[in-house]
Amino acid sequence: MSGQGKQAANWQQRLSAGLKAWRFGSVLGVFLLVMLGIGWRLVDLHVVDKEFLRQQGDVRTIRVESIDAHRGVVSDRHGEPLAVSTPVQTLWANPSETDPDDPRLAGLARLLGMTEGSLRERLRTFAGREFIYLRRKVQPSLAREALDLGIGGIYARQEYRRYYPAGEVTAHVVGFTNIDELGQEGIELAYNQWLTGEPGRKRVLKDNRGRVIKDLMLIRDARPGRDLELSLDLRLQYLAYRELKAVVAAHNARGGTLVMLDVDTGEVLAMVNQGSYNPNDRAQLSADNLRNKAITDLFEPGSTIKPITIAAALESGKYQVNSTIDTSPGFRRFGRFTIRDARNYGTMDLTEMIVKSSNVGVSQIATELGGDVLRNLFARMGLGQATGIGFPGEAVGVLPAPPRWRPVEESALSYGYGMSVNALQLAQAYMVIANGGIRYPLSLMKQEAPPQGRRVLSEDVALAVRGMLKEAVARGTGGRGQPGLYAAGGKTGTVHLVGARGYEKSQYKAIFAGMAPIDDPRIVTVVAVDAPQSGEYYGGEVAAPVFARVMGDALRLLNVKPELEVSGAKAPRRASGERG
Repeated sequence: MSGQGKQAANWQQRLSAGLKAWRFGSVLGVFLLVMLGIGWRLVDLHVVDKEFLRQQGDVRTIRVESIDAHRGVVSDRHGEPLAVSTPVQTLWANPSETDPDDPRLAGLARLLGMTEGSLRERLRTFAGREFIYLRRKVQPSLAREALDLGIGGIYARQEYRRYYPAGEVTAHVVGFTNIDELGQEGIELAYNQWLTGEPGRKRVLKDNRGRVIKDLMLIRDARPGRDLELSLDLRLQYLAYRELKAVVAAHNARGGTLVMLDVDTGEVLAMVNQGSYNPNDRAQLSADNLRNKAITDLFEPGSTIKPITIAAALESGKYQVNSTIDTSPGFRRFGRFTIRDARNYGTMDLTEMIVKSSNVGVSQIATELGGDVLRNLFARMGLGQATGIGFPGEAVGVLPAPPRWRPVEESALSYGYGMSVNALQLAQAYMVIANGGIRYPLSLMKQEAPPQGRRVLSEDVALAVRGMLKEAVARGTGGRGQPGLYAAGGKTGTVHLVGARGYEKSQYKAIFAGMAPIDDPRIVTVVAVDAPQSGEYYGGEVAAPVFARVMGDALRLLNVKPELEVSGAKAPRRASGERG
């Protein structure tokens, strides 16, 4: 090989060795740079950005969940539960995790009471969502069956469901809640804020399927709703409901109402209506049956007002118990209006006027006293006035106050027409007579201390009227209102119902308002039955027997000593033609 060739070969060798060294250095340099970058990133992530990584991890695995707070318990005066919240389960799904073609969905649909097609279609429709309800507030056993199917994306959470142990018996007072446990009617609505609890919050660790693995921290504990103790006595509520339901059925009546008050406290011991509803079964709910008619429905009280008219007469000083009035010829005419008695009773005293329920007699008293005197006493006793009981939907009623009274208006007012009250107001007025003239504030809550009342009627007048009411039951229109072993006092009332065209000739409301034991009253009760259709419709025939049965049983339950001398007394029947 020539010298020039050897020189070229040496040059190629040196060039090849240089290229190899350069490639090795470049690869080594890049490797070192990569390692240096990785090392720096590791240091950056574990030291500089450590908090950032922790936050990102927490975002993906740690959640804050609410802790449901159960609603407060509503109970009667003896602690018997009337409304409680029981733990139940709510089934929900994450459609993004659920395969709508999963064959196990057929079994889930059966458990939920759905068609298989509707369930699959719902999952497809909401495939982009992470939460949909499947069925709310089911029994825990049903929820366990659903979860045991092992379908992906199906979960359960605990909630509470309101349950009413007494059902329809206390429905109109207690009311009910909606599915979110917010009050809709009755006490549940009136005291919703008091009964509603405050949900808590907790931090939990979840897996990638959304299942809770661990409770990490309690943020805020749940605060249960506060309890309510009502004035109702569930024993009296049951017997009042039973008797009212029976009389409505027996007389094929449109409905009925019964209110019972404690004479010395103004507490509502029982308040029932017909028809009613079961708050545990909303499927049969009817809007017509939702009203608490004892508070929301108004009516003309009729002859039950006559004792209060007599009280106004005695209070005026113009009349005494033995004052007499000539009611002949048994009617009074005011132009085209005529006021009649069942027959011509002639001359009688104030007691006989109540015993025989004389319209003519009390109307003459009203003409002598004037409408303002009657109205003022009616208002003081709570008629046509708000009771202040705090129940939603209370109707105040109407107590007329014309600038100038016409004789016919004064007369009508004296026997309970031309005005309107609810059953609770009427019971309150009789409570004033029963307790010696004191008007106590009415309450649906149990009273821990004696209430502060105010005198609206003199004790002597109240005692005198009570004696007249005793005679009305002993030998007058209220004879069927005698509760066996206890002497009672009360007054009947029979009024025409008002329809779209005025008074309905063949539709009546039968009323009885009374108290017992009459010599030391413990309870006042008002019974009103709407439109009885079985032939009998007078207050003494329809409402008085209900009063007698309820009061007799109630006084025994309250351990009131029987008045044995009454036990052999036979309740007199209404004399022919007498009305109440």
